[in-house]
Amino acid sequence: MARTRLPMRKLREILRLKLDLGASVREIAQSCNLARSTASDYVGRIAAARLTWPLPPELDDDLALERLLFPHEGHPKARRPEPDWAEVHRELRRKHVTRMLLWQEYREGEPEGYQYSQFCDRYAQWSKTLPLSMRQTHLAGDKLFVDFSGDGIVIVDAHTGEYEVAKLFVAVLGASNYTYVEPVLREDLPTWIGCHVRAFDFLGGVPQAVVPDNLKAGVTRPCFYDPEINPTYADLADHYGVTVLPARPYKPKDKAKAEQGVLLAERWIIAALRNRTFYSLDELAEAIWPLVDRLNDRVMRKLKVSRRNLFESLDRPALGPLPPAPYEYADFKRVRANIDYHVDYEQHYYSVPHALRGTLLDLRATTATVEILHNGTRVTGHARSSKKHGYTTKPEHMPSAHRAHAEWTPSRLISWAKTIGPRTAELVEELIRQRPHPEHGYRACLGVMRLSKRYPDHRIEKACARALFHRAISYRSVEAILKRNLDDQETVTPSAQEPLPLHENIRGPGYYH
Repeated sequence: MARTRLPMRKLREILRLKLDLGASVREIAQSCNLARSTASDYVGRIAAARLTWPLPPELDDDLALERLLFPHEGHPKARRPEPDWAEVHRELRRKHVTRMLLWQEYREGEPEGYQYSQFCDRYAQWSKTLPLSMRQTHLAGDKLFVDFSGDGIVIVDAHTGEYEVAKLFVAVLGASNYTYVEPVLREDLPTWIGCHVRAFDFLGGVPQAVVPDNLKAGVTRPCFYDPEINPTYADLADHYGVTVLPARPYKPKDKAKAEQGVLLAERWIIAALRNRTFYSLDELAEAIWPLVDRLNDRVMRKLKVSRRNLFESLDRPALGPLPPAPYEYADFKRVRANIDYHVDYEQHYYSVPHALRGTLLDLRATTATVEILHNGTRVTGHARSSKKHGYTTKPEHMPSAHRAHAEWTPSRLISWAKTIGPRTAELVEELIRQRPHPEHGYRACLGVMRLSKRYPDHRIEKACARALFHRAISYRSVEAILKRNLDDQETVTPSAQEPLPLHENIRGPGYYH
């Protein structure tokens, strides 16, 4: 009767149970889920071969062990042709490439090769010898893993002797392990964004996704299921057409590539520069670039190819194109439109359509522009101004009544007032000068202008002269003077006033001598 062939793994388990633990045939059959007759047959063969535990080194070879236990059965004269597992591993990183496809190609060249199940099992065994961070199968152009190093390099101020520690920003492509390294002095949002821009430029393209850690510069609110991405970081991702996939909290395997990249950067860069002193960030960067090139050109022991070669053959063709212009850093802020339909950004006020007053809006500011968004839709944009407490207003944002006021300027108002008379022009100048901002006095000046529709110019001129004399600089004062016909009364100066009558309660100037 033909013998049932057991997998070599189960055969070695039978050997261990019998020789090391001294198990009975019944115990071996129960443990290995075998018929008692099959277990008895294998135990007899073990006894006939006079094997001992542990097995001698020469029996580590599966074929040699099988020949010893079954000496009278036919065996292949040579081992089956072994695939190039490093090449299989590299090919699996290409899009749409599967193990079934690679097995079919292998069998076309080696008809006597392994069956599909053995092919997959032997590849799995081979992949266990890879470093932990390389066991995941990463597709070409799929993910870029980014992180800051834990250790850094000291930069000394040549004048003061003070020092700062420069950390390393590390970006690693998943498929090729191609690495980008940059020294930085900060881990804030502008630095984080700038490093990404330069990393994409270094790669010459963009991956489909970026995998950061949950640092505050990238993730506003870490969450195991639904992390909240920083708005500026999300804006950068939208500009480059990539997806941000933060690693789950307390799941270091999610970013194993970044962890391994940081470790290699610390070993190949920080350790290599440990005996040098640097006096500027630029000097440090100049020293780091050759070491990054050396890291990328170094042949990886298991894959037998360099990161650069893998990058050129795998990742570079799969990367998406860079946008026409690099990302410009933008600051995001949640703002509410004031009652005067302006929003405040760094103590300057920018207008929005007056219908949005009181509405909560999103503000996006770059070095040159300020944009206002409502429910994700851009409603307006302004040139950015550095003038504190100033106003930037678009006429189309104003209600019709306010728009008429905006057509006037201080010089135009004063020019009109001069057509009435010099005292009217002086009053208008005072109305504008006394306000913290000229715009605040426009409405009072326009009120004085409207008085000319009800009163003749000479009366307005006299009323303004009387208001100036009594320092009653306001539209209401001029209007009250005209209504009460006080403009026709002669203005009395203090010297023309009658002296006060003598009285015992009045001390007089002599009292103080």
